[in-house]
Amino acid sequence: MLYLVPTPVGNLEDITLRALRILKEVELILAEDTRTSSVLLKHYDIHTPLKSHHKFNEHETSEHLAEQIAAGMQVALISDAGTPGISDPGFMLVRACVEKGVDVQCLPGATAFVPALVDSALPCDRFYFEGFLPQKKGRQTRLQFLAEQQHTMIIYESPFRLQKTLEQLAQFLGADRQASVSREISKKFEDTRRGTLSELINHFKEHPAKGEIVIIVDGRHD
Repeated sequence: MLYLVPTPVGNLEDITLRALRILKEVELILAEDTRTSSVLLKHYDIHTPLKSHHKFNEHETSEHLAEQIAAGMQVALISDAGTPGISDPGFMLVRACVEKGVDVQCLPGATAFVPALVDSALPCDRFYFEGFLPQKKGRQTRLQFLAEQQHTMIIYESPFRLQKTLEQLAQFLGADRQASVSREISKKFEDTRRGTLSELINHFKEHPAKGEIVIIVDGRHD
């Protein structure tokens, strides 16, 4: 069995009892960054062996890991924060396991975009998840695509590229488009700023953002 186990995006208490039980019972935990995951495991007195599984090695290791799981090993996959596979490693291992007939279970749990979406005060009955925009090649093509979307859009961003992304969104979608920027979700300094893209650009020029960022942008209204 392969278990995909969501981990807290901020507060360490944001983890389910089932997730803790599985992390204790499996034979191996695959972690995006063992140093980051060790903090969570130590907090909950979990001593299961850890092994790295991240975007730089998943191409080479997924097939072998799937063979081990197919042979009977019980394994849990976690990312640094949130649900594996959502802008994090996971897809390749899941696909390799499914191809070998291995049972895969994804537990419900934390993911950053859900609280950011609901907290944005923008329509959340239908939405489009973009994740991280390409940093270079294909970026303008994606922005042109987003400009035509009629559903609320979700974009992940780092604090270092936030200003550039907001300015480009204003350029392609219009400076008066409603949006929100959520940062440090579930942490001590959690904050959500709402307004037009123009207002958000001005705010973050004066108050540079820190922490992980989720941008929510209203869809196109014809």
